[in-house]
Amino acid sequence: MDLFVLKTWLQVKFNADGERGASMVEYGLLLALIAVIAIVAVKALGDSVSTKFSSVNSSLN
Repeated sequence: MDLFVLKTWLQVKFNADGERGASMVEYGLLLALIAVIAIVAVKALGDSVSTKFSSVNSSLN
């Protein structure tokens, strides 16, 4: 009976840790994807946004 309890506890412990590790990998991949999208957006829109801010700044002065 004690071995059954130990076996059940180990199965629950390792299954929970496996799912937690998988979700951490998923969050890491999602964070990397968001970072890539942000970098591409800054590269694509950087010059036009900088020009707009410069234009607004000069009109305020």
